[in-house]
Amino acid sequence: MGAVEWPGEAAPGRRFDQDWGWPGFDFDVPWAWPSGVYVVVLTTGSKREADPPLDSRSARVLVIVTPPPNSRNPHILYKVPVFTYHAYNTSGGGSLYGSLRPEDDPAVVRGSSISLLRPGGGVGGGVKGMADPYDLDSPRQTFAHWDAQFLAWMEREGFAYDCCTDLDLHEGRILSTGYALLVSAGHDEYWSAETRRHVEQFRGSGGNLANFGANTCWWRVRPDVDGAALRCDKFPAGAPVGADPDTLRGAPDHWWESEPENALTGVSYRNGGSHWSGPRRSLGFRIQYADHWVFEGTGLHEGDIIGERGALVGYECDGAAYAIDSADRAQPTGRDGTPSGFRILGLAPLPSEDAEGWQFAAREPAAGTSPQAATLGLYRAGGTVFTAGTTDWARLLATDSQVQAITGNVLSRLSSRR
Repeated sequence: MGAVEWPGEAAPGRRFDQDWGWPGFDFDVPWAWPSGVYVVVLTTGSKREADPPLDSRSARVLVIVTPPPNSRNPHILYKVPVFTYHAYNTSGGGSLYGSLRPEDDPAVVRGSSISLLRPGGGVGGGVKGMADPYDLDSPRQTFAHWDAQFLAWMEREGFAYDCCTDLDLHEGRILSTGYALLVSAGHDEYWSAETRRHVEQFRGSGGNLANFGANTCWWRVRPDVDGAALRCDKFPAGAPVGADPDTLRGAPDHWWESEPENALTGVSYRNGGSHWSGPRRSLGFRIQYADHWVFEGTGLHEGDIIGERGALVGYECDGAAYAIDSADRAQPTGRDGTPSGFRILGLAPLPSEDAEGWQFAAREPAAGTSPQAATLGLYRAGGTVFTAGTTDWARLLATDSQVQAITGNVLSRLSSRR
């Protein structure tokens, strides 16, 4: 898309909660560039890479070009989860999951604050977490892993979209300029209170939401006034060193402990339970209400299972508390904050034993006899909110025709003008 030369200079690395103090250089984004995600490729000298890899752990910068003011926007706005990228970014020896360096001051070891002014955050830099055995081409918690696959599929299918970041929504920009649908995919875990409030206002005024991911809106973060750092308090006072914050009660920034995220998404990570750390038994969603518009053109019938061959359910999942009715269908109980009008369209009961390789840290004890389950469904409250209930939805877009058809149905239906 373009190139520019800057006078580079050496700059030492710093800690993960510090501004790295890099020199800044100006670059004017041409007006002709469409809104979207761009990757800056840094090189030395005059050599240019003709076809650089999308994802690299060095010499890359993620840039989100937002739509210009007063532009004629498409119907879809895609939320790029930069807060989550940075929460897992380990540049500087740590992340919002704590310090990796034993020499760090104990006050920062738990990682309650991170700087966004450091390498990484979507592309480049280190990333916390294990490799994905189903897609080794890129680390999880990066742009290439889920978001790029989803956006590439949208472009191939002819869905026009604009892009924004968490910070744009936090600051109350862009979302209120006439979009019909806000979309996120993959792993959109870290939300500020302002971001959530603005999204809820959008939904309340008739805007639609499509969440093709899971573990959504699990932790609350607080950006500083400059948008250059994030804070997240995961540990209650007196929590033992080494404790997993997902097992604790009283964590200050657990959304579900104060304002359950079910009220926004319809589902919660605590009714999924946690994650697989490696390969998993293949699970898919068992379909109910097969005549719903979401399933048009899929050929699905009541009780069919989608995505099982491709291990669609995982690596993390969200669910709703439910009970089985007299027609043998799952219905939400609402005890967890799920809206009463939520329609469960697909259910995937999750493991209840360690032998499955499932991690149980965030799991809420089940009420009655119904196990926790990844939950596919939707509800209406002003606008319509769809949730896929699994992080790996985008991965199957390349190979599963039923996942493709459902995605197309949701995007087409919910992006129509209000």
